[in-house]
Amino acid sequence: MGAMTMFTPTSPDGLVALVTERCLAVDGTAVVAIDAPDAAQPLPLSDAICASLREQGRPCDVVSVHDYVRPASLRFEHGRDDELSYRTLWFDYDALNREVVRSVRADRRWLPRLWDEAEDRSARCARVPAADGQVLLVTGPMLLGRDLDFDVTVQLHLSEGALRRRTPDDQRWTVPALLRRAADVTGEPDLLVRYDHPPKPAVRAGR
Repeated sequence: MGAMTMFTPTSPDGLVALVTERCLAVDGTAVVAIDAPDAAQPLPLSDAICASLREQGRPCDVVSVHDYVRPASLRFEHGRDDELSYRTLWFDYDALNREVVRSVRADRRWLPRLWDEAEDRSARCARVPAADGQVLLVTGPMLLGRDLDFDVTVQLHLSEGALRRRTPDDQRWTVPALLRRAADVTGEPDLLVRYDHPPKPAVRAGR
């Protein structure tokens, strides 16, 4: 983020309202990225946005990137703490694109979960039909810059210091991968959120 970038302070409720407004502005099906490292704990925010959209009459569901991991045999092929593997092999972005982003538009169906990360086996989920005006909030790390055709992009940004502080010790090895990936991605999300202190977020609207 550049030094001259202007951010507007808001509240957690204000952030939910702002993302909700962006989603409501999309006619028909909307696929939305909530790009964030695990240390930002994006799922509670995504759940709050989903509840807000439902209150506004839009059907909404949350898809976690952690339900689209690759099997452990691929994730751990080069060890359990390999930075390159985390950036390139850990999450199955191609399957996410095929089963969620494209499928909900082309087939009006989508797959909630592909792989059970804890049990390391197929999640054995069936595709579910999309409702009229369906919104899908795709939530998790390193979503941007993957050629995923999102209608709205939201990035929860942690400074390096906050990322290191808020990442558990047993996951600290992921920090270099997250920092390198962030440096490699060009372009701005629709909403860039400073999220070092979730009770006091600040937002920059990219477009």
